[in-house]
Amino acid sequence: LLGLEAGIVLQAYLPDASSALDELSEIAARRRALGGARIKVRLVKGANLAMEQIEAELHGWVQAPYPDKPDVDANYVRLVDHALRPERTRDVRVGVASHNLFDVALAYLLADDRGVSEALDIEMLQGMAPAQARAVRDVVGPVLLYTPVVARSDFDVAISYLVRRLEENAAPQNFLAAMFTPADVAGQDHGLARQRAAFIASVRRSEEPTTAPRRGPHPAPVEPVPGDPFVNAADTDPAVAASRDWAADVLVRQVAVPAGTPVATTDDVDAAVARAEVHRKMWAQTSPARRAQVLRRAAVHLEEARGDLVATMVQEAGKTIAEADPEVSEAVDFARYYAEAAELLADGCVPGAIYRPHGLTVVTPPWNFPVAIPVGSVLSALVAGSPVLVKPSHVTPRCVQVAVGAIHRAMDDLGVPRELLQVLLAAEGGAGRHLVTHPGVARVVLTGSLDTARLFSSWRTDLEVLAETSGKNAIIVTPSADHDLAVADVVRSAFGHAGQKCSAASLLILVGSAGTSRRLRRQLADAVASLAVGPATDLSTTMGPLTEPAAGKLLRALTTLDPGEQWLVQPRRLDDEGRLWTPGVKSGVAAGSFFHTTEVFGPVLGVMRAATLDEAIELQNAVAFGLTGGLHSLDEHEIDHWLDRVEVGNAYVNRHITGAIVNRQPFGGWKASVVGPGAKAGGPNYVAQLGSWSDGPDIPTDDDAWVAWAQADDERCWDLELGREHDPSRLRAEANIFRYRPVPHLTVRVGAGAREREVTRVLAAAARARVPVAISRVVNEDDAAFAARVATGRVHGRIRVVGAAPGLREAARTRVGDVTVLDGPVLASGRRELLSVLREQAISRTKHRFGHIAEPADAG
Repeated sequence: LLGLEAGIVLQAYLPDASSALDELSEIAARRRALGGARIKVRLVKGANLAMEQIEAELHGWVQAPYPDKPDVDANYVRLVDHALRPERTRDVRVGVASHNLFDVALAYLLADDRGVSEALDIEMLQGMAPAQARAVRDVVGPVLLYTPVVARSDFDVAISYLVRRLEENAAPQNFLAAMFTPADVAGQDHGLARQRAAFIASVRRSEEPTTAPRRGPHPAPVEPVPGDPFVNAADTDPAVAASRDWAADVLVRQVAVPAGTPVATTDDVDAAVARAEVHRKMWAQTSPARRAQVLRRAAVHLEEARGDLVATMVQEAGKTIAEADPEVSEAVDFARYYAEAAELLADGCVPGAIYRPHGLTVVTPPWNFPVAIPVGSVLSALVAGSPVLVKPSHVTPRCVQVAVGAIHRAMDDLGVPRELLQVLLAAEGGAGRHLVTHPGVARVVLTGSLDTARLFSSWRTDLEVLAETSGKNAIIVTPSADHDLAVADVVRSAFGHAGQKCSAASLLILVGSAGTSRRLRRQLADAVASLAVGPATDLSTTMGPLTEPAAGKLLRALTTLDPGEQWLVQPRRLDDEGRLWTPGVKSGVAAGSFFHTTEVFGPVLGVMRAATLDEAIELQNAVAFGLTGGLHSLDEHEIDHWLDRVEVGNAYVNRHITGAIVNRQPFGGWKASVVGPGAKAGGPNYVAQLGSWSDGPDIPTDDDAWVAWAQADDERCWDLELGREHDPSRLRAEANIFRYRPVPHLTVRVGAGAREREVTRVLAAAARARVPVAISRVVNEDDAAFAARVATGRVHGRIRVVGAAPGLREAARTRVGDVTVLDGPVLASGRRELLSVLREQAISRTKHRFGHIAEPADAG
């Protein structure tokens, strides 16, 4: 290769392009000294500033390019000047790629004056400015015209590229746009006159713009100030050299793991509960603001522990750095966000309602998100005023120990006893069961399978089980979608962390001609087959290993085809242990089949076909779960129709369906994907569900007045918040809508001791949300009969209990995932009681196309 003239492009909108030119020149000089050919460096102003701005906004990074065009223009002049010098052109051939005739003229004159014209290529995009290209050719000589080269079948890709370039050149500040800008009435303000002035200014300022990179490594964390707007933590930027060095260090780092507390016997469990109980009342009486301070300090310590946390996830859970690093950002976000949520629990913040902490919380987190989920769960309970006992998965205990170590350091800073948050290392068995069933435990916060939630609920009927469980998630792609982007998002959604995410895409449903498209099929197969599979300790790995060897449902999915199915990409086992597999894609998945309805939790994607969008939605909704779902379509009517019908808690449009971000996309599902009240993690109601609510002293006591106050508060809350869509993220590039949707149906059980005003109040809330209601009164149906209907599956969804309901919880524990019993006090507060008839939904929708933002057209 030494004799070949290698080429590379430098973009002037990046401040460090000058240092890159110097480094390339040194490489070229060494190459020439060995008898090799020159290298070619093409100078452009920038490939896609709009997309750079989008990426910076979404990741919370500083924009890498200069923030304004005058600096870009000045840096371009500097690069042209520095490149076209005899001492450099001996080793470097220079391509000046520009449609700005002032810049072209400058390059030509500089090269001619310095005697280096043979090292200069003037370059323009074929078809973009043909008249200007001919004029330059006639004066300067040969002009190199570049154009995308594709197979005939992919011609639309080339057109897409040219359209994007046309959009850039048509921007008002660019030269080609100015060529067609007429003069004003006085003939003074012609576009070219402004371009001439801008060019002269760029020459005069050519050495002024900074050459230092605008982005750097993570800054030192700063504790958030109460009252400041919430800002998501930024992920580590792999484009920064210091970040890459940090990543290489993380791969081999030896992390000191704080000790946990082994619990092997019931006595060990009793002792842990007793240690927490000593401080329970004190912590409950601590003000929400003081508890929030602990979380804000914890955010700092978690950020400082980013490297240790990432290293532990790589080594213990097999996560790649690209998957592990955002998980630390999520943990930091939970700390900051829940601190703000806790301050809204103070008396007077919710009209008509008072919050009080209640009991001790056990957290049983999963192994697939071994830092973010346990941190979010323990911090939400802690800031809600509850002591916490966290029992990590036996697969990833060290991840939790390192994370809790950071939180403990925050507690130490503020004089908060560590006994309020304990890590219990218990094997699966008697001690674990005793922890869950201990009478001193008020609730269990679980992230795991629906089977585990059912098991916990069966052990103790009065136990609050709040669980985010399983998902069988599908992405629908219609003929109107951008299939290139759809394939990229499907692959990312299906195979990130080897598909070991409850939010992962397990199904791809192709509508109409999308299902018969050979090109889409080929793109999908190529993209999946090109994933670099390997150990998480290799920075080049894009899909790492399974955390545990494939077994059961996953092993079946990886090795077995059901009737009608065939492998588009057949998975292969790469190790003896069964943890390292290449990804697989099976087509021909049939409605109602094993793979259609079963969560397998691994790197297998099933492809289904539907004739219409409605049929595709039916397939998507036909599973028991309702966690995440996606749609790729550029048709506004299709998007609106899908959003109205899809039964998922997190809906994504024209983007991937994993990686929910705190505040932007609060996370949690519908149907069997959730157990309990259903507040979303990282959303406005999560902390508030971890305690007890009662009427405040400002509520009238007279029955009629109490009902009237409640109905008025319903209207106020509905108009202000619950009946409206909100976008808390306020991003330009992405709409993140949080909204409340009525539950499909509510059963009101009126038992002994019920007050009629409470029944009226519950019915008023349902009416406000337009929820159909069925009423069962003890005077017409005794407790045993109603419980029997629940146990045998003749009652579904939410049951709002007014009065006593003996035997109901025992019956409902056999229907976990299908029935939710809400038997807390009936509240006058609209902000609290209306939540019993609503479910939360987060919608995330990409608003840009390759960086260019356009508001959706009027669908009407």
